[in-house]
Amino acid sequence: MTSIPLDLRGLKCPHPALRVRKALLGAAPGTLLIVACTDPMAAIDIPNLVRESSASLEHSGTEGRLLTFHIRKSAA
Repeated sequence: MTSIPLDLRGLKCPHPALRVRKALLGAAPGTLLIVACTDPMAAIDIPNLVRESSASLEHSGTEGRLLTFHIRKSAA
């Protein structure tokens, strides 16, 4: 499977969620997005975006100010 890294550190709301949405729309089914960002609102916005889209949140974590998300676009 393909993975796409998205380094969104330094971007402020709503830009991280908008970039993830755009990447999901352009990604092939089964693609894994590996997202890194620093905007605290992304902890709310990105999981909500994933719930509303054809994707699943496989991992989310925080290390200091860095938020990471592994998002897989559904195969169907």
